[in-house]
Amino acid sequence: MCETCGCGDPEVVPIEIGESLLLENNRRAEHNRQHLAEDRVLALNLMGSPGCGKTALLEATAAMAPASWRLAAMSGDLATDRDAERLRRAGIPAVGLTTGSACHLDARLVHRGLHELEAPFDLLFIENVGNLVCPAIYDLGQNANVVMLSVTEGEDKPLKYPLIFQHADLVVLSKIDLVPHLGTDLEFLLGNLERVMPDPKVIEVSARTGAGMDDWIDWLEERRGAVSGVATADPQRAPSESPRLHPPGS
Repeated sequence: MCETCGCGDPEVVPIEIGESLLLENNRRAEHNRQHLAEDRVLALNLMGSPGCGKTALLEATAAMAPASWRLAAMSGDLATDRDAERLRRAGIPAVGLTTGSACHLDARLVHRGLHELEAPFDLLFIENVGNLVCPAIYDLGQNANVVMLSVTEGEDKPLKYPLIFQHADLVVLSKIDLVPHLGTDLEFLLGNLERVMPDPKVIEVSARTGAGMDDWIDWLEERRGAVSGVATADPQRAPSESPRLHPPGS
């Protein structure tokens, strides 16, 4: 797969016909999931295009999170750990996961990152490589998938890249403060999300103005409560309870 899609996965190996291409990754993901469940950590796979605002959302989250929350993050990128540096400056213990030419994080890299994070934490953000394709199919051991979509990207993105939105437990619609300047048709965009998501749930936010951040913090708190006792859920299952689909402009 990776030889043909060009993502540069360094672990391409010969396999028997019929064996799942993702079998080894899924084994490692389950290992990650067990460790995170034992420590009662909520792990979120944060995905989205380059520049959609993933790092900015986490910076704003650090500024608004209750003092009792113990945050940590991993930030994936092809080169540099600049996003991880930004998160550390915001007060989130973070490690950079440099993939080289691979366009996604995998369970092996996340496992390495878990060993590099020293401070105790109960909420882990896995900031994936900017991409709307490959990250959708790699299980990392997370509890839930959060997909960020900027209003600057166009209303048709859910239709053009349906897989990642089909796997999303929540879509964070970012840069909502730019809508008046762009003329984005929010009703059309939300309708497209409803068409592709099995259980559409969207929070509209602006990390710059703080709009919608209270809803985001509430969603995180709900999810934290869900993992405070027992094991984590399979990220490939049908999405569970989370916020309502916001009407345009709410």
